[in-house]
Parts: sequence; structure tokens; C-alpha cells
Amino acid sequence: MKSLSKSTAPGLLLSVLLAMISVHISNSLSSHIIGASVIALILGMLINPFITRYPMFVKGLTFTSKKVLKLAIILMGVKLSFQQIFQVGSFSLVVMTFTLLAAFGGGYLLGRLFKMDWRLSSLISAGTGICGGSAVAAVAPVIDSDESQIAYAISATFIFDVIMVVLFPLMGVYFGLSDLGFGLWAGTAVNDTSSVVAAGYAFSDAAGDYAVIVKLTRTLAIVPVVMIFSWIGARVKRKECLDAEICKVSIKDIFPWFILLFIVMVGVASTGIIPEATRALMSDTSKFLMVMALGSIGLKTNFAKLAKSGPLPMVHGFMISTLVVVVSFAVQSFLGQI
Repeated sequence: MKSLSKSTAPGLLLSVLLAMISVHISNSLSSHIIGASVIALILGMLINPFITRYPMFVKGLTFTSKKVLKLAIILMGVKLSFQQIFQVGSFSLVVMTFTLLAAFGGGYLLGRLFKMDWRLSSLISAGTGICGGSAVAAVAPVIDSDESQIAYAISATFIFDVIMVVLFPLMGVYFGLSDLGFGLWAGTAVNDTSSVVAAGYAFSDAAGDYAVIVKLTRTLAIVPVVMIFSWIGARVKRKECLDAEICKVSIKDIFPWFILLFIVMVGVASTGIIPEATRALMSDTSKFLMVMALGSIGLKTNFAKLAKSGPLPMVHGFMISTLVVVVSFAVQSFLGQI
């Protein structure tokens, strides 16, 4: 254990330093328009050519991008509660159901049309349909995605989000949306949490409150989505095996235990037994660990390798994100909420 700590320390400390810098930059930006996780990912990719010269960072970065990432997702459950489902009501759940179907159904069809790797296509759909980088990070381990695919998926959703932060409030005014209507629209159609907050509160404080509640509830979709992709990943792994005995896949190997712990955390938070101060501390810790994990993924991602995917995945991300925005608006209009 002592030798393991020594071998992981350099990479782990580098991720902590990068996370601290990224949080500082994010906090310095107006309305926190760009989340610290995205900043860490981008900075990591920029620094990658220099870091690859020093093998001492490899083990620590791998530990952070895998183990710390899962811990961040588990702790993320403390921000949520099953009561939120009842707060946002059955109406918003209907809208979320349609946007999730649009993200994954449309993502699958476009992925086939563009002849994309199914893993990259699935990550982009998860980021678009659920909650940006957090969803991408949660799905990636169960389908064996590599760092370049994770980085590309997050980049695709991030660029769209930056545009939506500016355009969403303007479109809300143009369409004459109510605070509730705009909050539901932003909460179900904008990807990353920081972008939802920025867009929602740019429209009004009430709209921002609604958007955040809807967005947090939308995060709960991580659970069934990760379970489904865990099963899909296992099936694909079996097909890729040449020798069934050597490549035998067991439920112990593929079951996403960290998601089970995430559900437990949500359940505990729902009881209200965790003091608010402790809950806030755990939530902040989760956010920082996620920044560390995505920063380490960036540090392990080479731009040259990323560029090999070409422009089609980015087009795929923009098309799916646009589809989700349109579907969310259309469903709310049909139900008479806009």
C-alpha cells in the first residue's frame, strides 16, 4: 500500500493542482458560464504533450480518472432526493422521458449514419440527454471508453452549452415564456449543470430555481442509463471474444457497483438525516473530485488522437443537442405549458 501511494502521489497531486486552478478560473468568470470540470479537461489536454514526457504521473492520473471519478459520482447522490421527483411533478418527468428518447434514439441513428464508434456516439447521447460531463463520466467505465472518446463527448456538449447560455434567455423572451415554462425548458434541454444555472438565472430568479430542480431530477436518469449500458457493454464484450472460456464475462465484473452506492447515497439524503452543512460539504467535495477526474482524463488525452475522430462526432453532438431542445419545447407546447 505504501509503494502504491508513492507511485500514485505525483499524478494525484497534479490532478489536485489542476482542479484548484480550474475552480479558480471558473469562479472568476461571469455567472460561472464555464464549469470547472470543462476547464480542467481543456487545460489537461493542453498540458498533455509536456506531461507524457514524465512516466511518474501515469499511475496517479489513471487512479484519479477511474477510482476518484467513481467516488465523485457516488458522492454526487447527496445533492439529490427522491422528493425532488414529486416537486417537479409528473409533467416535467414526461418531458424528460421524451428528451431522453430523442437523445439516445437520435444519437443511435446518427451514429449509424455517420459510421461512428458506438461508444463515442453513446457518450455524446448521455451527455446531451442527462447532465453533460457527469453523465459521460458515469457511462464511460461500463462501456470501456478511452480517454479521447470521453474528452470528445464532453467537448461536443460543452460547445453547444456555451452557445445555449447566450441564446436560451433570448429565445425565452422571444417566445414569451413564463418563469415555470422557461425553467422546465432549460432544465430539460441544456446539458451541463453550470450552463443550466447560467441560462436559468439569466432569464429570472424564479426560472433559475425551477431549472435547477428539474436539472437535478434529470440527473437521476444516470442510474437506469448506466445499468442499461453496462448490459450492452457486456454483450459487446462477449461478441468480441474469440474464446468464450478466456473471455468469460461475469456479473461481478460488469455490474456498476458505484451506481448502486450512488442510489444508496440518494436514499440517505432523502431521509434528511444528513445535516445541511455536512450535505453541502459532501456536495462540494463531489464537485471537486469530478474536476480532478476530468482534469486527469484531459492530461491523458492527446489532441492528435482526438483529431482522428474528425468533425462528424461534433456535428453529431450539435444535431442531438438541437433535437433535444426542439423536442422539449414541442412536448411542453403540446401539453399547454408554453
